[in-house]
Amino acid sequence: MQNFNELFSVYRNRFILFAISYVDNKEAAEDIVMDSFMYYWEKRKELDDTSNIPGYILTTIKHKCLNYLKHKLHVEKTHSEIKSHQSRVTELNISSLEACEPQELFAKELEALIMDTLNQLPEPSRTIFIKSRLKNKTYKEIGHDLNISEKSIEYHLTKAIKILKENLKDYLHLLILLSFFK
Repeated sequence: MQNFNELFSVYRNRFILFAISYVDNKEAAEDIVMDSFMYYWEKRKELDDTSNIPGYILTTIKHKCLNYLKHKLHVEKTHSEIKSHQSRVTELNISSLEACEPQELFAKELEALIMDTLNQLPEPSRTIFIKSRLKNKTYKEIGHDLNISEKSIEYHLTKAIKILKENLKDYLHLLILLSFFK
């Protein structure tokens, strides 16, 4: 035990300076040196009496420094990869937002809903609504095309508009919003 205490007193600071020169961290170097002394103490009975004890401890310190540096490098690479991934995600989000046109998204959604609603209308109401509102035909032109009275056209348009209003009631705020951005 006395030999160990002398060995520790003589070499501790030298070994710490050696470890610091590689790991560049005083606390880590001190831990490595203490672990190396403890490792020697645990293995001392397995060594020959002629063994170079300071050399053995220094070799242990060398291996522990290598392990520390390899681990540090692995952690740095992992952090770098994570940061690189986060940068790519951020760049993708920027590109996506720059390309995004909310008006078009709302307009397409609304158009799909209108088309679905129109497809659910009974045949005469759908045809009359499309001719009147989408093709801008007059009641007279529609009456002539379909051979029906203007009163029938008014009835079917009223019916179609009522169904559209009901189906689009949740989108009224979007219609108003879109009208402001035009």
